[in-house]
Amino acid sequence: MPVEIITGTEKDAYDVIVLGSGAGGLTAAATAAHAGRSVLVLEKASLIGGTSAVSGGMLWIGANHLARAAGLEDSVEDAAVYVREVGRGRGRDELLDAAVTRGDEMLRFVEDELGLRFIFLEDFPDYCLHLAGSRPGGRTIEPALFDAESALGSLRPLVRVDGRLPFTMQEYERWGAFTRFPIDELTQRQTDGKVAKGQALVASLLAANVSLGVTIAVDARADRLVTDGGRIAGVTVGDRTISARDGVVIAAGGFEWDDKLADSMLAARIFTKCSPPTNEGDGYRLAQRVGASFGGLRNAWWAPMSIIPGDLRDGRQIGTLLRFERQGPGSIMVNRDGKRFANESQNYNDLARSLQSWDSANYRPLNSPVHIVFDQRYLENYGLLTHRAGQPTPEWLVEAATLEELAAKIDVPADTLTATVERFNEHAVKGEDPDFGRGVSAYDRYWGDDENPYPNPSLAPLDTGPFYALAVVNGCFGTSGGIATDGLARVIDTDGVAIQGLYAVGNSTENAYGAGYPGAGATLGPIMTMGYLAGRTVAGLERSEPAAAPR
Repeated sequence: MPVEIITGTEKDAYDVIVLGSGAGGLTAAATAAHAGRSVLVLEKASLIGGTSAVSGGMLWIGANHLARAAGLEDSVEDAAVYVREVGRGRGRDELLDAAVTRGDEMLRFVEDELGLRFIFLEDFPDYCLHLAGSRPGGRTIEPALFDAESALGSLRPLVRVDGRLPFTMQEYERWGAFTRFPIDELTQRQTDGKVAKGQALVASLLAANVSLGVTIAVDARADRLVTDGGRIAGVTVGDRTISARDGVVIAAGGFEWDDKLADSMLAARIFTKCSPPTNEGDGYRLAQRVGASFGGLRNAWWAPMSIIPGDLRDGRQIGTLLRFERQGPGSIMVNRDGKRFANESQNYNDLARSLQSWDSANYRPLNSPVHIVFDQRYLENYGLLTHRAGQPTPEWLVEAATLEELAAKIDVPADTLTATVERFNEHAVKGEDPDFGRGVSAYDRYWGDDENPYPNPSLAPLDTGPFYALAVVNGCFGTSGGIATDGLARVIDTDGVAIQGLYAVGNSTENAYGAGYPGAGATLGPIMTMGYLAGRTVAGLERSEPAAAPR
């Protein structure tokens, strides 16, 4: 077998084969194994975890039992209403209902049967609080710190890392800004083998799979699906065929690293991404060859990012997500005309859509290129990414003594930039943003600074030189459209009929929430839920009626 088995037993046939080792794939594998099935996980990369391992690791689950235990009111019905509002009615009801109604069931299973532990984030708001069914907190949870060194031993180095020190969002809420983090304590955690966020989620799922006897291989790219009598019966890896008696689950990530495919499918061009470079559409092509249908191919998990030279993943340049850098008090974003164009503190998915706007009159992007602009006081209070006040200004950051000089360096009109900053400052000292409503919502204020001396934690003036600018581009975590499935994760063919023995979950598939992004963890929440349902279905635990054609 031209792959490296890292745990389990090498055989010619298994009950279930899972392609991909992100949270969706590992959840499907563990669920099937828990039901007594023999399972093989094939990971294309040399590391385990996929995009999940470098994510925040959060799960968005409406009406979850942790919220109920804390006395928060929520319902599946309200969660479903909200997701439909956020998704602008573009999601398929069958997928949405499955993800929303079975989410807490999945959560209880991974806690009670797989041993995962989560932290309840009571005050983390939904992203779009103005929409019906939203909640100011209670739907986002995150993995607890996990001792990967003790749990995984020699397998620990095989879990993909993201370069961040291990801290939880709950701790972030307490510390408020990266310049206030206890770096020595976090460094010691890292030395001791503790992990957080996406690494904690993947490491704990990996530990569960190992304990259930799942066989896992890395450097194992599936080339073809094997068919037998109209059903999927296995895969080929190199010159080797491996049989799957019950079925194959595609959980191979999106197609954002295939530039040709991304440019031809997505609604907007992505200039950078932060996912592993192995997300090249393998699952898409495997399913396409056996007649699968597809949905939501224009969608991605959009985010504003910067390209910082030397920020690499598997030797490839990636983008760096911008969050507090644009949401902290004392920074703004300006477009090619030196004007603000959006609420900088809104969620990254919706803000990135502002970067995609097109100026048809002048046949050019309406806002791009875009820069974050901030002043010396902001830098001293918060730093910017890895840069701190007092250090030499890095090449990726533009510095100027005055706003006029900064405008010249980033090629925007100086009079417009100075007028933009003056207007912003006039209202920021009052805690107001009459132009874009920044700091009005609880979500905006969550990402602000409670120690900000001005009335609104999201707003502060830019009035202390020198001034700085950071270039921003449209990026993504991954694509969020792909293989069409029913509510049990069965792949649907072009006639709307389930392909026997074939299942799919994660970013390889059509997103259960359509084009919507309801809150932190809205990627992994439904992905793990559909992974759980895929595992149950392939193991024969779900009643499998003929799939209805997608609408």
